[in-house]
Amino acid sequence: MALLGVVAFSLTFPATAWGLESFGPWSLVALRSALAAVIAGGFLLAGRVPLPAREHWAGLAVVAGGVVVGFPLLTTLALRTSTTSHAAVVVGLLPLTTAALSALRTGTRPPRAFWAAAVAGALVVLGFTLAQSGGAPSAGDAYLFGALLVCAAGYTEGGRLARLMPGWQVIGWALVLCLPLALAGSAAGLAAEPVHLTWHGAAGLLWAAAGSTFLGLYVWYRGMAAIGAPRASQLQLAQPLLTLVWSVALLGERLSPATPLAAGAVLVCITVTQRVK
Repeated sequence: MALLGVVAFSLTFPATAWGLESFGPWSLVALRSALAAVIAGGFLLAGRVPLPAREHWAGLAVVAGGVVVGFPLLTTLALRTSTTSHAAVVVGLLPLTTAALSALRTGTRPPRAFWAAAVAGALVVLGFTLAQSGGAPSAGDAYLFGALLVCAAGYTEGGRLARLMPGWQVIGWALVLCLPLALAGSAAGLAAEPVHLTWHGAAGLLWAAAGSTFLGLYVWYRGMAAIGAPRASQLQLAQPLLTLVWSVALLGERLSPATPLAAGAVLVCITVTQRVK
């Protein structure tokens, strides 16, 4: 389940780049959240799911602020000036950040071999993605590293809540919580930003909403609940490499010949993090 989430997330940056062909950054993020919230609300209504307990709403607000609003908004703003390969730097550091925040939040203490493999994987991905983008910082880096922090917080809190309620309800209620803000943002964004609708833009918006935000987070939180946030987070080491493959196939970006070597090194690190106890 966690791996399926990683595959869904790996398409997020290319889908966002497509979406920006038709919508402004604020409109795209608001419409993405609103559409995903409508889908989630439909599932919650169909399942007659009761409201979460009062003590869970603070955690749901963290999830909403991190993965529904913060990460999509900051990365969308970054992608106005950054390529998808450069934006993959964020994802390259996200697994290690999520594991560290989860350890602090839940008190779990993975063994040293886990941390060694996690750091090694992060260094491999960071070095590879920086090499892909020429090694130079971009104007969007402040947005990207802000996205890293808020997303790690949202993943950590969502993983904790997924042990107390089904994972799809975690993201479902977080999305519904953001619906009023998303609707207001959609109206304001569409009024202020021009729209040039293309099939690329429509497809990018639909995937970002239904695929990355709802389906991806549903299977991701379900996987995190089963194997724990630290272990699940390390599967995301493969995400930047998958994103680069999608960037070549969908956006026409060039892929370095070093990709197979980086992929092999990352897979070794992932295997270690999944096998250590």
